[in-house]
Amino acid sequence: MVQVTPTHRRDVLRTGAGIVAGGALAAGCGTGHAVRPPVPAAPERSPSAPPPEPRAYPGQPAQITHGPRTRPQVALTFHGQGDPALARTLLDTAEQRGARLTVLAVGTWLDQHPDLARRILDGGHDLGNHTQRHIGVNTLPEAEARREITDCAARLKRLTGSIGTWFRPSRAPAASPLVARLARAAGYPHVLSYDVDSLDYTRPGAAAVTREVLAGARNGSVVSLHFGYPDTVAALPDLLSELGRRGLRAVTTTELLS
Repeated sequence: MVQVTPTHRRDVLRTGAGIVAGGALAAGCGTGHAVRPPVPAAPERSPSAPPPEPRAYPGQPAQITHGPRTRPQVALTFHGQGDPALARTLLDTAEQRGARLTVLAVGTWLDQHPDLARRILDGGHDLGNHTQRHIGVNTLPEAEARREITDCAARLKRLTGSIGTWFRPSRAPAASPLVARLARAAGYPHVLSYDVDSLDYTRPGAAAVTREVLAGARNGSVVSLHFGYPDTVAALPDLLSELGRRGLRAVTTTELLS
C-alpha cells in the first residue's frame, strides 16, 4: 500500500477543481486552466439492481487487450487496492464528470474494506477479480493459482451476489495459458488485459500519468491504472478533460465491448 503524507492526503481528497489545483497543476500539468467541455452523465445502476455476471463476447479473444476501434470510447481500468479514501475520491471524480470505470479488486482489499464493493457497483462501474493476494499468479503452482482466483471470486460473490464481470491476473499484463484456463473454469470467459499502461505505479507525477495515457489512448483502448496512488487521483480530472476534447468517452469495459 502506498504511503500517503498528510500533505498528499489534504491535496487529493479534494474533488473537482480542488484536485486539479492541489495535485495536477502542482505536478506541472499544462491543461489545468482549460475550460472543461460538458460531459453527459452516464446512467447510474440502481443500488438495488443485481450486479452483472461475467459474459462471453463472441469474436473477442480469450485475452482481451482492447475493444472495437470503430467507436470513440475507452475503458479506464483500475487495479483495486490501497488507501480507500483515494479510491472513493477517484470514484467521486469520475462520476462527477460522467465517466464510468472498471475496478479489478484484490480480495484482501475487499476483506479490509467490504463496503467498497457495493460503492463501486452503485456508482455504475464494473467490478472484477484481481486475485486474492495480488501476488505473481502466473508463477504459482496450479492449485495455488486456482485458489488465488476462486478465493477472490468468493469474496465478490459474498459481498455483491456476483463473482464480478472480469478477471485480470496480478503482477502480469497477461495470463499464462494455465491461469487463463483456471479463470475460465472459475466462470470468467475472458481475461482482461490492456493496450495502454499509465505507469502510475512508478509515481511519476500527475502530469506524467496524463501524458502517458494520452500518448497511447485511441478508440477502443483499455487503460491500466491503479487505486492507491495520489498521482493518479490528481491526474484524473485533466485526463478525463483531455480525453473528452479528443472525443473519447470513458466507459466500463462491459459497455466498451457491448
